[in-house]
Amino acid sequence: MSQNAYEKGLDKNRANYVALSPLSFIERSAMVYPTRTSVVHGSRSYTWSETYTRCRRLASALVAHGVKKGDTVAVMLPNVPPMVEAHFGVPMTGAVLNTLNTRLDAEAIAFMLQHGEAKVLITDPEFAGVIRAALELLEGDKPLVIDALDDEYPGKDCVGGIEYEEFLAGGDPNYAWQMPEDEWDAISLNYTSGTTGNPKGVVYHHRGAYLNAASNIISWGMQPHAVYLWTLPMFHCNGWCFPWTMAANAGVNVCLRKVDPALIYELIRRHKVTNMCGAPIVYGMLINAPDGLRAGIEHSVAGLIAGAAPPAAIIEGAERVGFDITHVYGLTETYGPAAVCAKHPEWDALPIDRRAERNGRQGVPYHMQQAMTVLDPVTMEQVPADGETMGEIMFRGNLVMKGYLKNEKATQESFAGGWFHTGDLAVLHPDGYVKIKDRSKDVIISGGENISSLEVEDVLYRHPAVMTAAVVARPDEKWGEVPAAYIEVKEGAGVTAEDIIAHCREHLARFKVPKHIEFCVLPKTSTGKIQKFALRELAKSASAIE
Repeated sequence: MSQNAYEKGLDKNRANYVALSPLSFIERSAMVYPTRTSVVHGSRSYTWSETYTRCRRLASALVAHGVKKGDTVAVMLPNVPPMVEAHFGVPMTGAVLNTLNTRLDAEAIAFMLQHGEAKVLITDPEFAGVIRAALELLEGDKPLVIDALDDEYPGKDCVGGIEYEEFLAGGDPNYAWQMPEDEWDAISLNYTSGTTGNPKGVVYHHRGAYLNAASNIISWGMQPHAVYLWTLPMFHCNGWCFPWTMAANAGVNVCLRKVDPALIYELIRRHKVTNMCGAPIVYGMLINAPDGLRAGIEHSVAGLIAGAAPPAAIIEGAERVGFDITHVYGLTETYGPAAVCAKHPEWDALPIDRRAERNGRQGVPYHMQQAMTVLDPVTMEQVPADGETMGEIMFRGNLVMKGYLKNEKATQESFAGGWFHTGDLAVLHPDGYVKIKDRSKDVIISGGENISSLEVEDVLYRHPAVMTAAVVARPDEKWGEVPAAYIEVKEGAGVTAEDIIAHCREHLARFKVPKHIEFCVLPKTSTGKIQKFALRELAKSASAIE
């Protein structure tokens, strides 16, 4: 049998094949646009040439302190320049970057440092207390701790023996880092929220990070040299891969230590911000901020929204205050967004409520993701594209994690049948767009009827007094469980439980109307997701007391 002519003598070599890695993006931007602004933080700013040099110094200094391929370097940082630099300097050494959730307690941080076997920890003074307590809980060798002081933060509480700028000064600005030999090499470690038991360590590879960074530009239609405001925490799914995206885009990273509507609008006005990302609650804060904060902003800001299925009211409101919202969907296990509600020009002619309904769907796969669909989790057959038949959203492709660190069982379960199982229940519309109906654990089964908590929440958000809302199951002797609504109201708004129930009865079948209404401050994660597991426990406790 003759050999395939297209294989004979046509092998991979150094001239025609290079492993994909987002590290190539910063190298290119530093060469092509050396004097363009890369990072802005308060009164400080850097060019792409300067940021590239700082990343090389970081890599060199880490290697000098014994960091090698496969080691873990953890960071406990807000959205500041060292966080941007860590996304390049750490993988330049072949090590793996572990961005820690800055809202977690010492016990959770200690677990991640121990489980990930962190050799180095870079931390901000704001978190000194938590880090100090976490380090005391560690068994065996402790990581080298580097303190990254920040002019924008008054605290100077140091945990380690060396400061970040001093550490960088010891590094070689011309450090000759190498691209990974294998694009399947790990680039980062991100822990899931761990609402039950210990969190799982999600491992990303260079190939996936490269492709999703590029997909952010292509699937969103980002203009070159975008000005990106960091409203999304960089620790969350590596900022949805946007540190690498902005290097590819040769744009400007506008840093932001914490979400504050007044500061966000100020930075949008000052820097002519073009793009930002966030959870629905972030946009809700901006929508409900005093009108005066938006004075002088005459341009529209493109915004990605994810983290939970956004209520139509949020999409409508964002449009009214100058944000052009695009809905994306994904999980920690899919590098952040791996699907987008791709817009159609003809939707522009629809009334705003119908346009918001279309734009609120989870959509279709990102350009660099192979497939996303809704399957029956038992038969693994695709559900009918009728907009009614429920199934589970599943992904397949390059924008799916390597797996869970040191957890082969969970990895195999998540990839059963050759698809990544998200746990999100959804329908498939005739046009191929996916629409989430609920998380499998959030469906309320009342008297044998399934109630989508998201459907009820969408109605609640349409009440003019409601700022934020969440609906969970509450145990009930007669019905098994019933919907319970937890609501944050807008400042100065007057509303009663009876008002909310009457509003819901206008838009929902009676069995879907919440039987319990509570006004409170909702528990949230650092990325703005409402912690429904906490509300479920609250509802369970309240039911037991009654």
